[in-house]
Amino acid sequence: MRQALKIARHQSGISYVEVLVAVTILAISVLPATNAIRGSMDAAESDSLATVNHYRLMSKLEEVLAEPFSAVFAEAAGPAAATAYSDTIGTIDRRVVFIAAYDGDNADADNNPFTGTDTGLLWVRVEIEGSVGALQSLMTDR
Repeated sequence: MRQALKIARHQSGISYVEVLVAVTILAISVLPATNAIRGSMDAAESDSLATVNHYRLMSKLEEVLAEPFSAVFAEAAGPAAATAYSDTIGTIDRRVVFIAAYDGDNADADNNPFTGTDTGLLWVRVEIEGSVGALQSLMTDR
């Protein structure tokens, strides 16, 4: 028993080597942790931009859908032609609106939604020029 107490007394405290090992382990683990934080900050920034663009698209789509059907129908120019509902040319992150008559029942059996169109049904698409972000909807005269 006395022998065990003597050994315990001689081993009290932290040696210089133990401190060096602990500091080295901390230094090695700080770099990956910093990179993980930096990556998540970058992702949050890009997600924020995507969210802003999504709400801008929703706003423009709702603006068009709130118009009377006859006014929107008058602007229908086909699925590839921008309409007057689009933002002006030169606007940063310009929202472009496409309106076309739509074939909802595919009565002509050609599987093309823009031929053999139904009366009273319009396709509305809003996209940010030069990006993949877009929203689309159908609008009826009822």
